[in-house]
Parts: sequence; C-alpha cells; structure tokens
Amino acid sequence: MTGLLARDLMTPDVVTVPPETPVMAMARLLADRGISAVPVVDKDSKVLGIVTEADLVRRLAGEEDKPSSWFGALFADPASQAERFARTHGVTAKDLMTEKVVTVAPDTTAAHIAQMMEKQNIRRVVVTEGDRLRGIVSRADLLRALVAPPHQDAELSDERVRRAVMAAMKKEPWTDTFYTMVEVKDGTVTFHGFRRSDAVQRALRVLAENVPGVKAVVDDTQPMPVFIYGGV
Repeated sequence: MTGLLARDLMTPDVVTVPPETPVMAMARLLADRGISAVPVVDKDSKVLGIVTEADLVRRLAGEEDKPSSWFGALFADPASQAERFARTHGVTAKDLMTEKVVTVAPDTTAAHIAQMMEKQNIRRVVVTEGDRLRGIVSRADLLRALVAPPHQDAELSDERVRRAVMAAMKKEPWTDTFYTMVEVKDGTVTFHGFRRSDAVQRALRVLAENVPGVKAVVDDTQPMPVFIYGGV
C-alpha cells in the first residue's frame, strides 16, 4: 500500500445529492445503488455534508421518540435536544447530513488515510480539491490497496480500470455487484459470478467496453441459480 495516494484509491464517479433532496429519495438511492453514504453538494460541487445509512436509520428510529420526563428535561442540553430533533425529524438532506465531513487532498497517502479512519472510527473520507468533491475513499478501497501488487504501473493501471468498471456498474440499477465480480488483467475485463439474464450479460459487456482503458471483455458469469434468485 506504500506509495498509493488518495487519487489512486478513490472512487471518482461519486453519487451526490443536492441539499433539498427528500429523505425517502436518499434512502431509495442508497438501496438501489448499493452504497452506504452520499455526499451533499451545492451547484458548484462544493461539499456541504454527507448522509450515511446511520443517519437514515436514526431518522427512522426518531419516529418512535417519546417526550422526555420533566426530571430528565431539567438536565438536558436544549441545543443538543434541538439538533437531535432536527436530524431525527428532518425531511431533506440538509436536515440529516453531518456537516463536519472528514476530507483529504488527492495527494494524501493511503497510510495517513488509514490512520485517520482508525483514530476517528469512520468508514470513509471525502477527497476534495479546493472544497470541490473529487472522490471518496472507503475502508474497502484501502483493503484492495493492501492486497494489490506493489509498484507496477501496468498492474496499477489494471486496478484503475477495474475501479472504473465497478463505479460504472454502481450507477446502473440493473447490475448486481454482490453476485458479479470484476477482474482486469492487461486491459482485459473478465466478469465472474452470476447474472440475472442474458440482457444483463449483454449490457455488462457494453458497459465495460465504454470504460477507457478496456481492451477486451470476457464474460465468465453463469445464470443465477434458482436457490439464490428464487426463480423470479
């Protein structure tokens, strides 16, 4: 992992939302795309905050909140209570989002990012340049960097191509990144795992062929077994 920087690890094509996005739309977005967080940005791509799965779960749990007792209210901090109420009853991204987003520059080392995640107990950092969003580095990205072959430009290039293919897949609701794995070697993309239909198989090939750096596409997927897919 030594020598790798945030720009090498990050997912560059990040799904974002404007601050006025409704709660239900964000929940549907995270579920459909298979992602765990979404940055909130303004029209100039400046990062305003981030909404995570935990924020949405907290919002759902807030529906069961009960008024505190008179005794508890004596010792409660009104400012903290007000902030919690806004985040557990808000209806848009700007109400739920965490404004203090942990950010790094594109040239931040992988080791420093890992240290930040460990110390602050966070799952991801946002890569920014001049306050503008450039990408996200997650714990999974760091794990991939840990097992990646060291310091060989061709292999690093393959990893970048693989990440670009994965990013493109996550944008499409018909893909299944849980059952379909991606391998890239010498510019050749190979899909492993299972596919839901022949249409998905064809679309995956087209998707990969449109990613810069892809020289060839090999489909090694199998039809989804009935015991997984339920025959639907």
